[in-house]
Amino acid sequence: MIKVEFLGPIGKSPVEMEAATLAEVASKLKEDASLATWLEKCAVALNDTMVKDLETPLKEGDRVSILPPVCGG
Repeated sequence: MIKVEFLGPIGKSPVEMEAATLAEVASKLKEDASLATWLEKCAVALNDTMVKDLETPLKEGDRVSILPPVCGG
């Protein structure tokens, strides 16, 4: 089981799921229409490390963070 958290203005509570790769997480999250547009522009962190490869393997207890784009001044 892994935990997926949604940061910033996404406004979703964390969820737990079974997934072997980030690609599986993305596929499951895309089933939620309210997340679909966010997922196109968000960055992803695995245990506080930024990742880009959706084939990154996951293990029990991993934490995936969905990070929306931000702007600052």
